[in-house]
Amino acid sequence: MRYSILFISLFSCLAFPDVQGQSLNTLSAQEKKAGWKLLFDGRDTRGWHVYGGKKPGPSWQIEQGTLKLNVPNRVGNKAPDGGDLVTDAVFTGDFEFTAEWKVERFTNSGIFFFVQESPQYKNIFDTGLELQVLDDAIYEGANENKHRAGDFFSVANARVRELKPVGGWNKVQFVLKKNKMNVSLNGFSIQEHDLTSEDWKKRVAESKLKDAPISKGQFTGRIGLQDWGSTVWFRNIKIRSL
Repeated sequence: MRYSILFISLFSCLAFPDVQGQSLNTLSAQEKKAGWKLLFDGRDTRGWHVYGGKKPGPSWQIEQGTLKLNVPNRVGNKAPDGGDLVTDAVFTGDFEFTAEWKVERFTNSGIFFFVQESPQYKNIFDTGLELQVLDDAIYEGANENKHRAGDFFSVANARVRELKPVGGWNKVQFVLKKNKMNVSLNGFSIQEHDLTSEDWKKRVAESKLKDAPISKGQFTGRIGLQDWGSTVWFRNIKIRSL
C-alpha cells in the first residue's frame, strides 16, 4: 500500500508539476478575487474551437496538463488534422492575459489577439494580431525582421528577446488598458504601444493587417493559438477584465 501511495504521489508531481508553488491550470484564491478566469483547464479543449467553427482536430492533444499541437514530422503551414484554435468567448474592453508556451526545434506558432471570426477573413492571420511563438533558430543568420519570438508579426519588433532554451517554458503577459498595450515575456517588457498614436497606425497600415479590424481601431475579439505545422505546447492560459 505504501508503495502504491508513493507511486501515485510521484506520478502527480511528474504529470502536473507546480509552477511557483501552484498547480498547473488552476486559480489561486487571490487570482479568483482579482477576476481571473481560466481559458484552459488542463483536461480538454472545452471553450475552444477551430477558426471557422469546427471542433479541434486530433493533432490538438492534452499532454500532462498542457495543450499540445502534436506534429511529429514538421510540415509547415497547417497540420492535416489540427487547425488554428480560437476561444468560444469574445473579449471586449480592457483585459490582462497570461500564458506559458514552449517549443521544440524549429517550431513556428503564435498567439492571436482581437480575432474577428468572419467569412470575410479567410484566415486567422487576416484578422488577428499575432504575437510570435517561435524557435528563433529558424531565422538564424537572416536579416532583422518582424517574424521572431515576441514580435507582432509584420507590425512591430520585440524590444528585447530573452527566451528560454528550446524545451523551456516562456511566460507571456499581455495587457490592454486605456488604449495602451503592453507585453512582457519572461519578465522583460518587449512591446509598448499607444493604440491611438500615429506610430501605431502607421505600423498597422504598412503591415499585413492593413485591412483587418484593428486598422479601424476595433480592439475586440477572440484569443487564438496558431497551427503552423510544428509542435508547440501551451499551459496556464488565463484572462481577466480590467
